[in-house]
Amino acid sequence: MTTRVLSRRELNRAFLQRQQLLRREPGTAAGLIEQLVGLQAQAPLAAYVALWSRLENFDPAELSELMMSRQAVRASLLRATIHLVTADDCLMMWRLVHPVADRGLRGSFGKQLAGADVDAVVAYGAELLSREPYSRARLRDVIGERWPDWDANALAYAVSYLTGTVQVTPRGVWGKTGPAALQTIESWLGRPPVPDPSIDDLVLRYLAAFGPASVADVQMWSGLTKLREVVDRLRPGLRVYADEDGRELYDVPDGPLPDPETPAPVRFLPEYDNLLLSHADRRRVNPAERPVPLPPGNGAAMGTVLIDGDYTADWRHHRGKSLQVTPHRPLTTAEQTAVEAEATELLGLIGTAGTPVVVGQSPK
Repeated sequence: MTTRVLSRRELNRAFLQRQQLLRREPGTAAGLIEQLVGLQAQAPLAAYVALWSRLENFDPAELSELMMSRQAVRASLLRATIHLVTADDCLMMWRLVHPVADRGLRGSFGKQLAGADVDAVVAYGAELLSREPYSRARLRDVIGERWPDWDANALAYAVSYLTGTVQVTPRGVWGKTGPAALQTIESWLGRPPVPDPSIDDLVLRYLAAFGPASVADVQMWSGLTKLREVVDRLRPGLRVYADEDGRELYDVPDGPLPDPETPAPVRFLPEYDNLLLSHADRRRVNPAERPVPLPPGNGAAMGTVLIDGDYTADWRHHRGKSLQVTPHRPLTTAEQTAVEAEATELLGLIGTAGTPVVVGQSPK
């Protein structure tokens, strides 16, 4: 049989539908976080904009309550970066992604950790973090006192990478502030991580939320390697396509493939949204292959803009002054009108009534 080739636009619309960006849908924040297998959340408040873009009548208080009640957490998981996930998914993922954390630690601090008894340090750090939250600075100071001959900063990172930790509230709660303080997953959630989680189930969930996708795409999203054998094992139950470059793409049997001419509304995304980072080949939503900015800050103040499904502009909220949109190309009158309308809606979430929206000129 001839393998069906999916165009970039077909992949774009399929991805947008699965990410709930073709139309805001009713539902709960917890349900969508689980459906999308977590949300990128290095910037503590970024997930609020991500959920606002996808959910009908989203109220930030809903996510705040999930975090305060420990039903959702921000933890270092996929790609060894901070993601917002449900408590159940945090417990399920940790043992699967532990090798990613170990590889990330060795890549960043291998020289500094040479000669150190990392296992002993991690065991000691885990004991501390099981009792109460520690900032990394405080952890560094305590460990440095105990092992003065080793690099205390690298040892503190070893604990945070390898122990399995969450960033505790109030950090990440709407309208509140707090330090980046760490506690062990088990002590914060009151349950241990799942001892033998299924990598097959995780890959299938990725395909449902991000597919059709290649093996390289799954590996990029998760940070895991050697997933070809997993996909080959699942292949009899998958649909197989090809992209325009001939790469094999895999999909769950019921994965939607909407009409490529389906209209895609303007959507404002936060810093480092899932949509822009979860494939090795990101051209389905970023055809210009533009670098995705990760500015400093707590989030919900800047990000990216989708126009006709593609990353086409950046936005920044200057509090009390304006919401500035900077397109990467000239916009049509209809596009500019749609951008201004959606930006005005976004101000209802992050801004002040009456704050003007300014759509700039595309850079030359």
